[in-house]
Amino acid sequence: MLPNPDAPRAAERAVTPPWSRPDDAVRQAQLDAMKRQATGLLALAAVVFVGASLYEGRYPWLGYVRATAEASLVGGLADWFAVTALFRHPLGLPIPHTAIVATRKERIGRILGTFVQNHFLSRDVVAANLRAVRPAERAARWLADPEHGRRIARQVASGVAKTLDTLPDADVRALVHQVVSARLQATRVAPTLGKTLALVLADDRHQGLLNEAVRFAAQAVHDNRDVIRERVRAESPWWVPGVVDDQIYQRIIVTVEGLLRDIGARPDHPLRAAFDTALRDFVDRLQHAPDVIARAEALKEEWLADPAIADLSARLWEAVRRAIVAYATRADGAAPGPLERGLSEFGTALLANDALLAELDDLVIDLTASVVERYRHEIGDLIAQTVAGWDPEATARRFELAVGRDLQFVRINGTLVGGLVGLLIYAVWHLWH
Repeated sequence: MLPNPDAPRAAERAVTPPWSRPDDAVRQAQLDAMKRQATGLLALAAVVFVGASLYEGRYPWLGYVRATAEASLVGGLADWFAVTALFRHPLGLPIPHTAIVATRKERIGRILGTFVQNHFLSRDVVAANLRAVRPAERAARWLADPEHGRRIARQVASGVAKTLDTLPDADVRALVHQVVSARLQATRVAPTLGKTLALVLADDRHQGLLNEAVRFAAQAVHDNRDVIRERVRAESPWWVPGVVDDQIYQRIIVTVEGLLRDIGARPDHPLRAAFDTALRDFVDRLQHAPDVIARAEALKEEWLADPAIADLSARLWEAVRRAIVAYATRADGAAPGPLERGLSEFGTALLANDALLAELDDLVIDLTASVVERYRHEIGDLIAQTVAGWDPEATARRFELAVGRDLQFVRINGTLVGGLVGLLIYAVWHLWH
């Protein structure tokens, strides 16, 4: 009987190695099945060779069969030896240049590391693959999904809420008060207010504010006519007749309402021009007049010294904390909050801006490629060192599970192709002789 070339490994396969992965059992089963097929074909060639050799003298045509089987045996055994020699010593014999993976694992590790470093981690390869993926568009499309926005918002709020719960309340309040006070101390109130008002003046928005003020004043006069009448009567001398008081009241109401109506209807009204001049002068003084700036700073310092500021900081901290905790503990079916809507709207807006997507892609690609380019040598060395640190037997088993099943086709092809070549040589020899 032809000895089973895979028998020496049967006992080892019964022991599960510590480095095995969940899918290694499936890989091992597939590998064993292919080995049985290759070995079975080799055994069939041996049986045919023996049978043809015994009866070739009686039936000369069996010479073709014998030659085919003989060549199949030679090809199959040669390829079995070659495949087995990659991972272990054939039949356990310490034949030179066998068990190549186990004895050359350091060199294999260096080759693998260099291959990955040069062909997978080069700047051009990384940039080309990232550009094909279009990371910015994918991220924006993912973020635009309301469910994803909800998930991110919930995770962020939950993390922040848990962090806030672990912080000492008194210390945080003191820190908030310190931060707010320091920020206000560093801010010059008058110039800041002046710049803000200057923005309002830039588009004549203050005229809209004046229109609202005029409308509000007219409404106030209309709603308080009785109060004005009583005030006129109270301030009038006792000897002035009531009829005169009514005339004075009517004159005041008509004059004030007419003035307010005229201001609201005429964009070129003199009082509008006076208001515009006064406001622009006030804005200029806020930004450039030292006395105004100094008075504003003095008022700010007086305000900051008020104990109410500490209470305001505490209330601010408490409101923020409660809002975050409430946001993080909302029911799953609750309506989307501002953070969720903001994330989804941001993703949608980003998808509509091709130029910005291209810029973000360039940024991500450049950053990633630069990092990979900088550390690709270390990654290659890590692969080489990792493979070099593996146990020799474990290394051989890893590689065999990865490619051993495909290599069994080499044995099968060697058996079949060897037989065909043997048949061809035998036939040509007999035809020529």
